[in-house]
Amino acid sequence: MFLHAFLVLGLVAQSGSGSTGSNAPAKEIDPRAATTSVARAKRWTLEQILDALRLVETGGEKDGGRNSTGDSGGAIGPYQIHRAYWIDARVPGRWEDCRDPRYARAVVIAYWKRYCPKALEALDPETLARVHNGGPDGAREKSTLPFWRKVERALAKQAEERAAREAKAKRGDARPVPASGGKEDPKPAPKPTDKPAEKREGWV
Repeated sequence: MFLHAFLVLGLVAQSGSGSTGSNAPAKEIDPRAATTSVARAKRWTLEQILDALRLVETGGEKDGGRNSTGDSGGAIGPYQIHRAYWIDARVPGRWEDCRDPRYARAVVIAYWKRYCPKALEALDPETLARVHNGGPDGAREKSTLPFWRKVERALAKQAEERAAREAKAKRGDARPVPASGGKEDPKPAPKPTDKPAEKREGWV
């Protein structure tokens, strides 16, 4: 009997020292999972991401960035596309065609489809911006973070401008009801003037 009780106590003690004890290994946490950035907090359209990218690359020039040239002539057009980037995108045409906004847009999207299709499908602006800036492995390169921060600010500015426009539109729709019971007040009568009447020929 004493031996039976001893065995029972031993089993209870053993069951209490499971994986929840203090010696259990800590669960690894992906630092990116806790990131609270524009990319994680909001949902963007493809056009909004492309617009932010263009604003960062060419400053939103009036000509749409057609004549923009950077990197000592090595990058051209609204999205500052290099020749190697254009070749990798595999879009029929010429590199010089990247000055055209519509063609350049097609090149950028084709590049994303090749090197970060999941990010393109999810519309993840951070990955898209960093791959555009740093190449196929740009999303893992620290050197692309400053570029992403600029795109992030451009997206936030776009959101603020859209919110302001929507608020203004709502204020315009909510016009006060006229005092005449819903009907427009008649036009006020013209105010009298002290200016003497103009004398014309034929007048008595």
